[in-house]
Amino acid sequence: MIPGLTFALVAILIGPIFIRPIERNIELFFLSLGALTTLLTGQFGWPMLRAAATEPLALTAAVLLFGVVGKLARPFFDDTVQAMNSALPARLLYLILIAAFGLLSTVITAVVAALLVVEAMIMLRVDRESEVAVVVLSCFAIGLGSGLTPTGGPLAAIAISAIGADFFYLVRLLWPFVLSGILIVSILGMFVTPVSAKSMHIPRTEEQWSDIVLRSVRLYIFVAGLVGISWGLRPLVIAYVDRAPQALLFWLNSISAVVDNSALTAAEMSPALGLAQQRAALMGLLISGGMLIPGNIPNIVAANRLAISSREWARVGLVTGLPLMVLCFAVLCFVT
Repeated sequence: MIPGLTFALVAILIGPIFIRPIERNIELFFLSLGALTTLLTGQFGWPMLRAAATEPLALTAAVLLFGVVGKLARPFFDDTVQAMNSALPARLLYLILIAAFGLLSTVITAVVAALLVVEAMIMLRVDRESEVAVVVLSCFAIGLGSGLTPTGGPLAAIAISAIGADFFYLVRLLWPFVLSGILIVSILGMFVTPVSAKSMHIPRTEEQWSDIVLRSVRLYIFVAGLVGISWGLRPLVIAYVDRAPQALLFWLNSISAVVDNSALTAAEMSPALGLAQQRAALMGLLISGGMLIPGNIPNIVAANRLAISSREWARVGLVTGLPLMVLCFAVLCFVT
């Protein structure tokens, strides 16, 4: 059993990075691995199937609802951004945008928040360097904020499911760290010096209703697969992960920079972890997930829409994320 689970874990970590067809069909890949791991460990059955079918519902409904609201309210959103751009200095506007979407991602989901950030930056028409910097900082804030509730993104939804906790459990566990992180990256946005420039990327396109529905369906399959993986990998978690000290869990999760942090959450979280271990593991995932494009779903959404290269993202993401990791680790040690 352990060799089979180890193979599944390795496939989860490196498959989407090195195999392009898997990257393009990651939802079906995770769904298949979820079924495989639960079969290997004897977890496949009605309780697992019920969890896989029901746990993604809240997040999927939120993505669908706010996708529809975003499409209907797009003229109002455009007018609001233009009015703020005319009334506020650019640096203050960046601070407000980063902080607002970081906090709103808890409610409107990380995917919708990332799409709105991209649309706002296209409208502002600044130089490429400023555009990339603000988008990367915004995705840091969105990734942090979305980790507080199951409606924020897959990471929080999977964590709550794996731990077996209530809706606001992660708020109680992480809020001082998450809010501090959002505040720090928002302030960093004030140091971005904008230069007015013609938009250097593809023009704005109107999102179709079919795009909104398809995005919701793909997210449902993605999270259902992660729930299965979480159930299937519990023997590995119980055997190894729950014995790891919080410092090891925190720094080990820096690989979330290159591996989607929700997949790592599915592989690590379980009721066997103590509070300090849960906090350290999740904060390591949330922060490092913003450093490179593959680390988080909002990163992928924004980078694809604006054609941001891995090198462009890393220039901002690593310089922001590594000091945040060190600072958060120091605070975690102090709190413990």
